[in-house]
Amino acid sequence: MERVLLLNATYEPLALVSDRRAVVLVLDGRAEAVAFRPDASVFHSAQMSVEVPSIVRLSHMVRLPRWARTPPLTRRAVLRRDGGRCAYCADTADTVDHVVPKSRGGRHEWTNVVASCKKDNLAKADLLLSELGWALPFQPRAPEGHLWRLRHLADVDPLWEPYLARAS
Repeated sequence: MERVLLLNATYEPLALVSDRRAVVLVLDGRAEAVAFRPDASVFHSAQMSVEVPSIVRLSHMVRLPRWARTPPLTRRAVLRRDGGRCAYCADTADTVDHVVPKSRGGRHEWTNVVASCKKDNLAKADLLLSELGWALPFQPRAPEGHLWRLRHLADVDPLWEPYLARAS
């Protein structure tokens, strides 16, 4: 399954969709193909063959709701935001930690959660950083924009780069 960049009617990137979803949008007339890879795969049916586009643009403008602009707080998202490194020792992170523990009134929000290695997470337990003499090298915050996930992709299609650069 290939990924296809979905653009709004104003050529702003919205998301990555599956190749199947992109072809369905084009066949329904809800989107148009903008670019194709030179080695694009082809979907076949009894009556037609459809080349899979690399980029599709919606026919009508879609407004993103305000809540969709801040990504949901998940373990995977925190690890991606912090680059997979522990906030306390810069070793490889495999879990997340609340800076102010929930047992001490800390909230489960972007500004209070950081990536952590298991060793430091266990050592910190339900203590405050000041009690341990530790300090954070950065101030945790929510990622900006709904496209922050796309900026960290390792295998970005070269055809997408002009559209992603405008969104950054």
